[in-house]
Amino acid sequence: MHKSMQLGSPNSQNIMKGFSYGGGSNPFSLLKVSAFLFVSLLSFYFGKQFSGGFYQQLGFFSSQQSQTPQSSSVVGLSPNFNKIFDLHELINETSFQQQQQEIVPAPAPAPPVLERMGVVDESGNMTVDFDVGEFDPKMMENSENAIETEGSESDEKGDNKVRVRDQKFEMCPQSMTEYIPCLDNQEAIKKSNSTDKGEKFERHCPEKGKELNCLVPAPNGYKTPIPWPRSRDEVWFSNVPHARLAEDKGGQNWITIDQNKFKFPGGGTQFIHGVDQYLDQIEKMLPEIAFGRRTRVALDVGCGVASFGAYLLSRNVITLSVAPKDVHENQIQFALERGVPAMVAALATRRLLYPSQAFDLIHCSRCRINWTRDDGIRLLEVNRMLRAGGYFVWATRPVYKHEAVLEEQWEDMVNLTKRICWTLMKKEGYIAIWQKPLNNSCYLSREKGSQPPLCIRDDDPDNVWYVASKVCITPLPEERYGSNVTIWPERLQNPPDRLQSIQIDAFISKKMHFSTESKYWKEIIDGYIRYLHWSKIKFRNVLDMRAGFGGFAAALIENHLDCWVLNIVPVNGPNTLPVIYDRGLIGVMHDWCEPLDTYPRTYDLIHAAELLSTERKRCNLSIIMLEMDRILRPGGRVYIRDILAVMDELQAIAKALGWRVAMRETSQGPHSSYRILVCEKHFLQS
Repeated sequence: MHKSMQLGSPNSQNIMKGFSYGGGSNPFSLLKVSAFLFVSLLSFYFGKQFSGGFYQQLGFFSSQQSQTPQSSSVVGLSPNFNKIFDLHELINETSFQQQQQEIVPAPAPAPPVLERMGVVDESGNMTVDFDVGEFDPKMMENSENAIETEGSESDEKGDNKVRVRDQKFEMCPQSMTEYIPCLDNQEAIKKSNSTDKGEKFERHCPEKGKELNCLVPAPNGYKTPIPWPRSRDEVWFSNVPHARLAEDKGGQNWITIDQNKFKFPGGGTQFIHGVDQYLDQIEKMLPEIAFGRRTRVALDVGCGVASFGAYLLSRNVITLSVAPKDVHENQIQFALERGVPAMVAALATRRLLYPSQAFDLIHCSRCRINWTRDDGIRLLEVNRMLRAGGYFVWATRPVYKHEAVLEEQWEDMVNLTKRICWTLMKKEGYIAIWQKPLNNSCYLSREKGSQPPLCIRDDDPDNVWYVASKVCITPLPEERYGSNVTIWPERLQNPPDRLQSIQIDAFISKKMHFSTESKYWKEIIDGYIRYLHWSKIKFRNVLDMRAGFGGFAAALIENHLDCWVLNIVPVNGPNTLPVIYDRGLIGVMHDWCEPLDTYPRTYDLIHAAELLSTERKRCNLSIIMLEMDRILRPGGRVYIRDILAVMDELQAIAKALGWRVAMRETSQGPHSSYRILVCEKHFLQS
């Protein structure tokens, strides 16, 4: 203690005297001491309140509400107990209220209109009221402004190293100009135990480590394909240099050779007077087929050179033409060179890679398939893919020839179609047309033990990846999914009822999700057309490697681009393929860790949105991009829209493929985590 404050000191005695109420004390001194003590207590109190930014609770003594302070003997708690008050805020609020009474404020300006840059609103609900942003013409128009990078050994991203490649891929031997990896794997085909059911025409992909590791060359003398619609009638001989089909089918008006071109007169084995007249005859036989309105999506089995599908395009019908790679192996190659949708496929022991109720009409003209063999398993596969109420058109000799063997084949066909509840709608000349039922009533009314039986309840008719065909009838959904699609072109943008059966992380918002995706791709394609001049590039054959609900393809149609799109639904995601077909588009299920069943040089444009960043968890990205190069035409383009984290690796691989590469920003600008990698395949590879 300080010396002056010791109890025995004169000063302390004087102070103690000041606390006394008698004995000669100075009233003025007492007043000073009291004031000093009051100020000290007040300073201590407010210092306690404001120290450290923490405001103490203010507690007050009060009586109960029913008692007066005088009569109460109980200490009560204030209603403000356990509440926190900000004295600054209370003071400012009081000051602000006083100012409000003195000053009349000017009207507040209207809040700015928010541009939605996403697909959900503030509450987390799906919305179509969003904007993907504007394109910068200076950035998008000139490829000189694009960001180009050179390959390097590695690029470190934190702890992760992205491996990139400097060396270029070598060219494959010239003998591989038409190489289809999963269909030309002779080593695996020879190991097959059985081939009598067509197994050799199905997929036999190379084992891991034996995948394609070189660039498939174009034929000598390869030229830029003749543009559509001229390509429907003629293609360069040098692009498909095989005369056998013309020699075998020349007398049937399929295909002829004229100097340096193949020409397609629009005839065929059953198209005696041309395809157009054949199509007219079908519509006259059954007007409710209504090409381009009720019938929008067709499948042509054993298609020849795909003239049936080529001529239906002018009637707003998109036809997927399929045939095996058999003795006339180049028929699909001719179809693709013409610019007609086509794939190599065989009706053998496995389901085709299309969903249930995919096609409004399935056509077979002299397709050399025995429909009644093996308990009718092939026709039952057709039944699975045919839409409820859809039509099967059969143009062949048993329909009209009066020979014992052919008449027996006809009777077998009539018997089988009755047992699977098809109705023979019309038989005229060499054409017979059946209709599939709209519901299950016929199936359920059959006698017990009727063959073929209904498929078991657990059998998913949309599960098609390496799934065996089954000798059973696929029942129709009780909800009438698939049978109640609208007519074309309205069905392109109408969310189909079958959308509710898709297994995605949404239920009530599925239709909103569908509409949002359509709007999203519409705005992006509008920008591509304005600033990347897509309408001038003349794409014809287009591949969407990760199609979703088909919004990309729908946007191309709405912008009147004269092309067709094969929509790919990857096997490791939700199976949206039924919705793609319900809206009047075509597609296929596929695993991008394996090659696609199509010829080299199929597509003018390949589009991949957020695919490669996903697939690199499962597959080697070099293998996928080598496959992209194989199926891309010389001079064709690739658009990869993906996250920035994979772009260095993708650019390096693209350069190793010999592509011209440019990286562009998306419409969200330089701070977006996404980029667009634009690649062009050199016309002459070296």
